[in-house]
Amino acid sequence: MSVKRRIFETLEKGQGDDLLSKRFDIFIMTMILLNVAAVILETVESVHNDYEIVFEYFEYVSVFVFSIEYLGRVWTCTYLEKYKHPVYGRIKFIFSFMAVVDLLAIAPFYLPLFFAIDGRVLRILRLFRIVRIFKMGRYSTAFNMIVTVVTKRKEELLVTLTIVFVMLILASSLMYYVENEAQPEVFRSIPETMWWGVATLTTVGYGDVYPITGLGKVLGAFIAILGVGIFALPAGIIASGFEAEISKRMREKEEKNSD
Repeated sequence: MSVKRRIFETLEKGQGDDLLSKRFDIFIMTMILLNVAAVILETVESVHNDYEIVFEYFEYVSVFVFSIEYLGRVWTCTYLEKYKHPVYGRIKFIFSFMAVVDLLAIAPFYLPLFFAIDGRVLRILRLFRIVRIFKMGRYSTAFNMIVTVVTKRKEELLVTLTIVFVMLILASSLMYYVENEAQPEVFRSIPETMWWGVATLTTVGYGDVYPITGLGKVLGAFIAILGVGIFALPAGIIASGFEAEISKRMREKEEKNSD
């Protein structure tokens, strides 16, 4: 077996009795979880001040590991049928979702080395480090199931999101015309009223913006009740999708065991 082929099999999710690949999966998942923990803990000033050098060196190690992994995947992706062309296949792979996630996971470290970046922009770039958690999608059955369910139910979810968007515009427009005269400083425009619309339709109800007129209260109550039903639709679609996917995988497992 060639070195390139072995690297490809190691980088891919461990299958069967490939112990090296499975250990690599565990190692990468551990690195991802530690990185997410580091990003969170760095925001605690006392922890950051006491362990700043530890966080810094851990970032160096993490970027090195993830960079080698990224380059290895770009090099060996030609073993996959859809990326088999040595040039166009790699270009296609680089722009695939998971490859973009891999690149975003290391980009915040490299960009300041090549470009003069403002400190505020740099802080925003560092937020991309949190996308490393999406790298677990390659190794986690749960992540894969979420992606599968959303992909299979995307048409239904798109329809419900369209309904929600239309309802948000209608509710915000109606409330603006009802409440603008009574509260011009609060309901100044339809876009600003959309904050109330989002809080009401999602039944979050922050309470910082609310109607005070009689008609506005009646309208607000009706929209809040309507929001409960509307936002239950995506939850029901996703729940039924999970049930169908779990049942399918259980049947496949039983068929495999029976063979």
